[in-house]
Amino acid sequence: MNWQAISFDWNQLRAFLATAKEGSFSAAARVLNTTQPTISRQLSALEASLGVSLLESNVRGQTLTAAGQELLDHAQMMGEAATLISMVADRQSQEVSGEVVLAATDLMSAAILPGILSSLRESAPGITIRIKESNNILNLMRREADISIRHMQPTEPEHITRHVGDLRANLYASCAYLDKEGRPRSLREVADHTFIGVPDPEHLIASMHNLGIPLRAENFAIQPDSSMVTWEMVKVGHGVSMLPEVLGEVEPMVEKVFAEAPSFEYPIWLVTHKELQTSPRIRAVFDFLANQLGEIARIRS
Repeated sequence: MNWQAISFDWNQLRAFLATAKEGSFSAAARVLNTTQPTISRQLSALEASLGVSLLESNVRGQTLTAAGQELLDHAQMMGEAATLISMVADRQSQEVSGEVVLAATDLMSAAILPGILSSLRESAPGITIRIKESNNILNLMRREADISIRHMQPTEPEHITRHVGDLRANLYASCAYLDKEGRPRSLREVADHTFIGVPDPEHLIASMHNLGIPLRAENFAIQPDSSMVTWEMVKVGHGVSMLPEVLGEVEPMVEKVFAEAPSFEYPIWLVTHKELQTSPRIRAVFDFLANQLGEIARIRS
């Protein structure tokens, strides 16, 4: 099909890209901060102008037709080109104002960011922070986020990265749970307890074995996808989980499961695209986060 012969609206193409990625009109509407009927109308108009069907409905949402899959490759290239144009515009603006999209895990978003962002609002009132809570790595090149806070070393060569410090984590349980089930007297006895799942239980099991805690998959009674749900489950007494000290050490309802067990360290990395760091507002937020998160890491080290 000769796509170049067709003229269409860029907003329609954005709606198509978002729907293809998210899998439904409603999810695409959330990403683009619009409504489901608007997305549907834009896609219908795009299909009408192209004279082909791009999407088909099923019980799971929307899937690409053969024509839609063919258009997707071209549309993604156009989307990346539009992103680069936006980056160039960012570099021209010297005003420290506007929106910065920040991606972080649910635990970081709920437990740490609220305490530090208030001072950013005081020092840079023109900046608006939009937080994308996600435990997945978002694509910075496609402008899914401007800055990402990660706990694994980034590998993308085109990104600017900074390791701002390390936080510690320990095995925690509620005081009520340990009163009922008993406090372990050795590392071996920790494996006799019920655990609340973490996003990567196999990694935790391997780490526990290295410590002499023979943890098994059967130990995990509940497996939330969200770390914040895990934290709430621990607080009300469902079992044990590995959690950051920044939570566990300030919550009177929980305690370390075995005080002699060594802590685990996990890094904090800030990531942004090399083009984005030249934007004054993104540089301001990047440097602010590096300072604040680095200070938290130093206090907890």
